[in-house]
Amino acid sequence: MGKGRRSSVGSDSLFSIEAGVPDVDTYLQLREKAGMRARTIQGATKGLGSELFSVILRVSESGEAVGMGRVVGDGGTVFHICDMAVDEKWQGKGGGTMICLLYTSPSPRDVEESRM
Repeated sequence: MGKGRRSSVGSDSLFSIEAGVPDVDTYLQLREKAGMRARTIQGATKGLGSELFSVILRVSESGEAVGMGRVVGDGGTVFHICDMAVDEKWQGKGGGTMICLLYTSPSPRDVEESRM
């Protein structure tokens, strides 16, 4: 494994991932806890729910939301991973890798099924 790369081995027992869009408060809190730039409530309200696919990373034991990832795009040829965030106190434990592995090769069929 290269420098800076993390393994997700074992993280599936620490974390669980669910398909779903975080509510506005969770979204804003996760961005802050991940050290990301703040977004407005108005912007989050407008943007959330318009993604092609979204997941929430949770601590398996407690159910606490500690990460998220969203894919936006045109649904056919353009897929952009955005709002990839993991709470700083949970970073380095493989949760972000788990999220990214879900997004490495989305197909239009996968995206279409996620809309249903």
